[in-house]
Amino acid sequence: MSALAPSPARPPARFRQLLSALVPNTLLARTFGLIAGTIVLAALSWGAVFRFYQIEPRANEAARFIVSVVNLTRTALITAQPELLHELLLDFSESEGIRIYPSEPTDPIVEPPHGRFTDLVLEKIRAQLGEDTRFAIEREGVPGFWVSFKIEGDEYWVSFPRERLSAQPSRQWLGWGSGALLLALLAAYAIVYRMRVPLAALRTAARHIGRGERPAPLAETGPQELRDVAAAFNQMSSDLARLEEDRALVLAGVSHDLRTPLARMRLGIEMTAGDDNARREMISDIEEMDRIVGQFLDFARSTAGELPAEEIVSDIAHALEQLYAARGAALETSIERTAPQAVRPLALRRLMSNLIDNALRYAGGTVTLTVRPARGTTVIEVLDRGPGIPPADVERLKQPFQRLETARSGTGGSGLGLAIVDRIAKWHDGQFDLLPRDGGGLVARVVLPVR
Repeated sequence: MSALAPSPARPPARFRQLLSALVPNTLLARTFGLIAGTIVLAALSWGAVFRFYQIEPRANEAARFIVSVVNLTRTALITAQPELLHELLLDFSESEGIRIYPSEPTDPIVEPPHGRFTDLVLEKIRAQLGEDTRFAIEREGVPGFWVSFKIEGDEYWVSFPRERLSAQPSRQWLGWGSGALLLALLAAYAIVYRMRVPLAALRTAARHIGRGERPAPLAETGPQELRDVAAAFNQMSSDLARLEEDRALVLAGVSHDLRTPLARMRLGIEMTAGDDNARREMISDIEEMDRIVGQFLDFARSTAGELPAEEIVSDIAHALEQLYAARGAALETSIERTAPQAVRPLALRRLMSNLIDNALRYAGGTVTLTVRPARGTTVIEVLDRGPGIPPADVERLKQPFQRLETARSGTGGSGLGLAIVDRIAKWHDGQFDLLPRDGGGLVARVVLPVR
């Protein structure tokens, strides 16, 4: 047995691209297309089956009518009094649309075309009237369905409406069939659309939860499966909200139980006589512990308490610029005026301050903050000249508690700063990227859509 099994053949790339372009993207379009296609194919199949099996009965009926009329006409011509023959022929023409003419050997005729229905009718007529019976669909330029018969050696033509030789279904049947097909397609669309509405509501509610919001409960209506999904989602949303509330209580306890003792320790160290260097190092460690606790609180904090508001991002950046200038931080700025947009001001302030603090702490030197509008978005960038971040580690560092000591110096930290920035950017439906800077360093870029 071969160790390498042949891989299944895959369709050509061009065929896959064509198939992908033809297949709709939405569930509504795909499901409706599948149901509608099935209904149309079923209708066409039933139409074909109906037409196939109704040809022979219609051929029998048409042949029986024509044979009966020919026999009746022959009998009438044989038995009628000569003075009443003209009135009899006129009555046939007016009441039944049947005309009778004597046949001449030189009559120009056009024979009927071959077809399943036509051949069946002609075969059944010949079986009863005789093999010498002739047929035409046009005689001397007059259209119709012409059938010949003989009386004592004389040949005559009987003309019928050409519809007698047609197997086409009546317009009434076509109308009813088209109406039934249209109703079936409308019903299919209504069913599929009824499924789309709760799915769209579920998608919207899931996005609210992804942004840290609590959505309104979904309506538990419709088919049993959709009711079960809505009920499960509502239960999940309620459980998540309860977990958030429990976490808020725990975090409040952490804030009180950790930060208060840390403040006491710092106060005690400052009041204690001793080596100044040791005291400064202990105070620095306490400040680092307090900062880490603050980052834990920032990362776990819910946005439920802060609603979006129309703010100007450049004004928030100017406020931070003044704050860092008062601290004496090495921060340069390039802030352009931006349009008002819906943001969470405190969260956005935390986003920019985390990026600035991260750059000051790990890169050193001068850090640049830029804010500018760009094609319906607001771009926030923090640039430094530090060692940068390898591209392979960018996405990992956006996760909580991930650090890159070798690339960003040996300064300690909780590994939550970039995770907080990424979470706040997602709250605003924005994008957070860490890019290499020309000439060395890092560009931390956040792009927020203006709505």
